[in-house]
Order: sequence, then structure tokens, then C-alpha cells
Amino acid sequence: MTAQPDSRDRRPRRTARRRVVDTHRRDELSRQAEAIILSEGFTAVTMDELAQRLGCSKATLYSLASTKEQLVLAVTRAFFRDATAEIEQAVQAEPDPRQRIRVYLTGVGTAMRRHSHAFYDDMVGYEPTAQIYRKNSAAAARRVHELIEEGVQTGVFRALNGHFAAQVVAVTIDAVQSGILLERTGLTAGDAFSELGDLLLDGLSSGYHTSEPGATVVRTPRGHVSAPR
Repeated sequence: MTAQPDSRDRRPRRTARRRVVDTHRRDELSRQAEAIILSEGFTAVTMDELAQRLGCSKATLYSLASTKEQLVLAVTRAFFRDATAEIEQAVQAEPDPRQRIRVYLTGVGTAMRRHSHAFYDDMVGYEPTAQIYRKNSAAAARRVHELIEEGVQTGVFRALNGHFAAQVVAVTIDAVQSGILLERTGLTAGDAFSELGDLLLDGLSSGYHTSEPGATVVRTPRGHVSAPR
């Protein structure tokens, strides 16, 4: 794929009514195109096929992006932007420093369910989208580091190398994204991030939050928890 200059249609609309209709239509087409690309990847999907499946002309499709490459980049950026906003909203609503890390990782797992392995393979195999992915993976590691440091400052986490723990999370995210970790463990993405949250929180715990004496937890291979009677 070769990047082309962005030449979006910037012609003014003739009337306010026309502008509102066009905006709604373009937004809807953008959402539909994003759903197809996230579900099926973008290497094998052509603009002709997209236009046919979206029920629009190629001229209308090109009003969203001047080239297929620009459309793919827009979809990739939108995916990470929307996922980050949703995750941060959930994190900010959680007052417990320990649980904020769990909420963050759960949010990552939820976001990952929105795209397929086909999209992931295409994304990391095409340098412009791979750069977007690397940038966001680095941002995720920094965010986990921040959450760890917040926990250390409040005394619920023990002092340790937060940067190392954050990089472990980043590597795990990549292994889940690629499907390698899921294939080797039989876990779903959601289960994998639940396990990662448990491992991380248990390792970080300062002893401030402890289980009741004698409590025994049994975790099944699918991540379900049960307690002996």
C-alpha cells in the first residue's frame, strides 16, 4: 500500500440543510466502513467492494477519504481514539487505586473484541498502521505505569520497578492481540486480561488488602473462580 496525499472534499455545501444531511450520511458510512475493516481486515477489501456493500457510489466513498490508504489510517486512528476514551472514562469512575488497574485491563480486553485477528495481522504488517499501533501500545504501558505509581503513593502497592511491570503488561497485550497467548492457553481475550489483572495486583499488593483467613480460591483454566465449601 502506498500513502497518497490527503485531498478530502472541502467544497462548501450550498445550504445548511444539505450540510446536515451529508454529515449524517458520511458519519453512518464511516461507521459501517469501520465495522467491515475491523471485522475482516483491509488487505483483501477493495474500495469497489466497500462501495457496493455500503450501498453508495465510489465518489461518495472517496468523500470519506481520498484513498483506501487514508481510509484505513482513519479507521485505525478512530479505533484507538474511541477505545482510549471509553477506557479512561471507566478508570476515572473507579476510586480504588487497586481496582483502577483491573478496570483498565478489562477495558483493553473489551476493546480488543471489537477487531479480528485479520485486522490485527493487516495492521502490524502495514508500516503506517503499525506505527499507530506501536504508539498506542507505548501509551498503554505508560498509563499502566502511572496507575502503579498512584497505587504506590497511596500505600496499596509495594514499591517496585513500575516501568518493568508496565512493560510486562505491554508485552502481554501484544501477545494477546497476535493470538499467540490465547492459542497457547485456551483463554479468551477477556479471560486473559482478567488473569493478568489478578497476577499484577497480587504481585503489587502491599498487604493492605488481604483475603480472609482460611479463604481458598480455585481458578479454572477458563478463568472462573470458585471457593470450596
